[in-house]
Amino acid sequence: MNGLLTGHRIVITGAARGLGRSFATAVAKAGASVVLCDIRAAELEDTTATLQQAGFSVEAQLLDLAEPASIRAAFQAIAAGGGVDGLINNAALATGVGGKDLMEHDIELWDRVMTVNVRGSWLVSQAAVPLLAQAAHGKIVNIVSDTALWGAPRLLAYVASKGALIAMTRSMARELGPQGICVNSIAPGLTRVEATEYVPEQRHRLYEDGRALSRAQYPEDIDGTAIYLLSPLANFVSGQMIPVNGGFVFN
Repeated sequence: MNGLLTGHRIVITGAARGLGRSFATAVAKAGASVVLCDIRAAELEDTTATLQQAGFSVEAQLLDLAEPASIRAAFQAIAAGGGVDGLINNAALATGVGGKDLMEHDIELWDRVMTVNVRGSWLVSQAAVPLLAQAAHGKIVNIVSDTALWGAPRLLAYVASKGALIAMTRSMARELGPQGICVNSIAPGLTRVEATEYVPEQRHRLYEDGRALSRAQYPEDIDGTAIYLLSPLANFVSGQMIPVNGGFVFN
């Protein structure tokens, strides 16, 4: 897929580690210049430096999804640097949200997850739309989760937030289509990354044993789908949700 995104500028949230770092590397290898956004300053600096040293066109912006002012400031800086052809809404609050059932969930946890995962993704998209509308074929890719497809237990706030983002993808596709912007989502399964280190090994095995492709899932398994949805190959694809989970959930 080298060269598929040549000349494109792609913004990725939650890009300092895990899925976001993998997306950033893959998108850069496909020829795009990449804007890495994250709240983790040290890790963001490390990822940016690593990709720059590898010869890729990469820049960084601190961004806190829970703070509207931070989102506005980040996109003002991004706009000053040029146009934007694509956005991956990857950042989300996952670590620490598991292990509580319906009755144990508290309002503070619920509100925090919804603020970051739902409101934050909406505000980032809102900030990106004027830039994406100027591109020939702007693209938004929302990273959701297959937990919202099979109803994973003891993850209520997280599952609800990802279900909301799936629904938002469809509504955004309708609204932004007249501006030439395609909006799609990818639903990964449980992936071996830093953010899932807290997940009990038993739950990892549940996924791995239940997949049609019976193995662990890694960030690189999702990269190709993201590049496809950002590329000209997907110029007539919008409003879709693609599970990438090794066949744990069929769609």
